[in-house]
Amino acid sequence: MHRVAGIETEYGCLVSGPGGSDAWPQRARNHLFHQARLGAVDLHYRDYEEPPGNGGFLRNGGRLYLDMGHLEYASPECRTLRDMAACDLAGDLLAQHALDAMGAADRVAFVKNNIDHHTGATFGCHENYLMQRAMQFTPAVLGTLLSFLSTRQIFSGAGRVGQALHPMLEEAEPGAVRADFQLSQRADHIVNDIYQWVQFNRSIINARDEPLADHRKYRRLHLLIGDSNVSPFATALKVGTTDCLLTLLEMGGLPRDVILFDAVTSARQLSRSGDPRAAVELADGRTRGAIEVQRAFLACAEKNLAGRDEEMDWVLESWEAVLAGLESAPESLLGAVDWLSKKWMLDAFRESEGLAWDDPWLQSLDLEYHIVDPRRGLFHALDPAPLCAEWNAIIRREASMDTPPSDTRARGRGLAVSRLIEAGVPYVIDWDCVALAPEQALAMPDPFYDYVEEVDALLGSG
Repeated sequence: MHRVAGIETEYGCLVSGPGGSDAWPQRARNHLFHQARLGAVDLHYRDYEEPPGNGGFLRNGGRLYLDMGHLEYASPECRTLRDMAACDLAGDLLAQHALDAMGAADRVAFVKNNIDHHTGATFGCHENYLMQRAMQFTPAVLGTLLSFLSTRQIFSGAGRVGQALHPMLEEAEPGAVRADFQLSQRADHIVNDIYQWVQFNRSIINARDEPLADHRKYRRLHLLIGDSNVSPFATALKVGTTDCLLTLLEMGGLPRDVILFDAVTSARQLSRSGDPRAAVELADGRTRGAIEVQRAFLACAEKNLAGRDEEMDWVLESWEAVLAGLESAPESLLGAVDWLSKKWMLDAFRESEGLAWDDPWLQSLDLEYHIVDPRRGLFHALDPAPLCAEWNAIIRREASMDTPPSDTRARGRGLAVSRLIEAGVPYVIDWDCVALAPEQALAMPDPFYDYVEEVDALLGSG
């Protein structure tokens, strides 16, 4: 990638038999910090919602904490798609490691999804991309970026049974057809295009300016619209294509004729259509198929970015292969595109059992697709297509739980965490600093530098 990126994942929790799920995220967190010693727990308030002990940074440079009762994992900063997919999966491995070690894996499961069918709640998968501060978000640039993000769900959506009801939106679209199966889990819950306060006014792009780096050089693009992907291939393609668009944006090379009339409404309507070929309305009054819109972005990326490096060429080739598969060969995308893989499994089950889409059994299977335990999750029972089989197999690295990427400041942070776990001294750790006392502080403003020598100077070489 031509930037650092990271993903924040909130996990659902399922418990079989008596007892609720509320305590297990806390138990898993406590085990990982205090028994497994895979991280250094916060000794200070981060803000009023994060008291000491709520979470902390990990040996792999990422962060684990509780958010609104959910176990949440923020990956370390990554510069390659292989690291990004592996470090995203590290959250799954950490959550499952805790359950296995506590002897609870037979009755408790962490679920990497974004909805609760019972309560209608949603929980997030937030993407973060470092960008140049000098880049200006003009209306045309924002409109084009929103169009890409709104239609990206045709290959990055995780799929869901049914739909969420949002009173304001349902009133605005009284004639809308109810959905049996959707492409995206988050589309129903996005009500704005750009906004800062996200808990009750979720937007495609979160507008807060918090670069977690040198603010004179960088900004951080914080996206709320994406789904949590179980397929590592889907994660890599989601992040890789978005990196392509941001690179084109910074070059001034975005396509000019793909701005949607209303990106929020289009995202929801496209998702509820269940059809990646469905039409979306453009700002100039025309309509184009969602695949056609994505092909416009792909053509622009191929023209400007092909041949830059091996990873970029993999993104462009995979993007083309997925769009072609959506058009004419969906079976070639099993294990690669989550919504399509899930629907294929549910369709087979519905046919064998004679079930309608509103049967609660299908909602249960919807959740089981996302269970992170490979012994129980339905995704792991798929026989993946050749397009993604090798990628999905090699990217799952046990070492990613405690080994940071080697080419970002996560390496220095992870090293500092490992040293501090053993040192037994007071400390403060954040994304951009490590401190033992006011006079012993290490600022880490450059996400592209590893800070290993500076950590050695601060904490000893070990």
